[in-house]
Amino acid sequence: MERPVAIITGAASGIGRHFARKNRTQFRWVATDIREARLLETFGEETEDFLPLGLDVSNAREWNRIAEATLEKFGRVDYLLNIAGVSLPRFITEADESYIDKHLDINTKGVLYGTTRIARIMEKQGGGHIINIASLAGIAPVPGMSYYTASKFAVRGFSLAAALELRDKGIYVTTICPDLVRTPMFDHQLTLPRESALSFSGSTKVLTVEDVERAIQKAIKRKPLELAIPPARGILAKIGGSVSGITWLLYRNLYQKGLKNAKKLKNR
Repeated sequence: MERPVAIITGAASGIGRHFARKNRTQFRWVATDIREARLLETFGEETEDFLPLGLDVSNAREWNRIAEATLEKFGRVDYLLNIAGVSLPRFITEADESYIDKHLDINTKGVLYGTTRIARIMEKQGGGHIINIASLAGIAPVPGMSYYTASKFAVRGFSLAAALELRDKGIYVTTICPDLVRTPMFDHQLTLPRESALSFSGSTKVLTVEDVERAIQKAIKRKPLELAIPPARGILAKIGGSVSGITWLLYRNLYQKGLKNAKKLKNR
């Protein structure tokens, strides 16, 4: 049997880069990123089983191009991994509209466009699996990263609704909500500890791209509706996110803890 076909976004760095490289032989790949030159530098040119393509996830027409190119080369899509994302911490009174646009364009519209376009292909072929990377910030609010929180709440809400809508068509949708992951996004947040403090309020043992890879492989195998990593932080996020009064009571302590953790991590 031929290997399944997977489209992945954000493949030039971070989680997407690691997953596509580590699992190069598991799938026939369409690896995408807005940084096409870096994508080619990482993976090389097109081969029989690998198609690297530039993609601005916030552009619906470009998603149509990716869909058509995938079908032309491989004839089907078995998996879509929406991993591309951005985190630009900023207090809302110090931000301008560009922070709103970037978070919603890349994090939210990218997932909505991709899921919508590729689900049509999966419906015609009789099934498939879409995996959307959200965040624990899509479960509980993260002050200082309010725009990121908004974008990830939207991704999670959309993905959970889409999962119920698409299941009868043979299409699974899994939402993965990681805690802070050691990627270039993590490095950027360390330069803004005041704004990012809540994201550092967990353990100083930060998740790695390998941790997220294992969660994705678990999702592929079990097809759950949602995975939070680590699970314990996911439970706390759901408790804090469901009762606003608890969030307010915990906020100051978590903020101070986050500042201390950020300092420790930066010193490392």
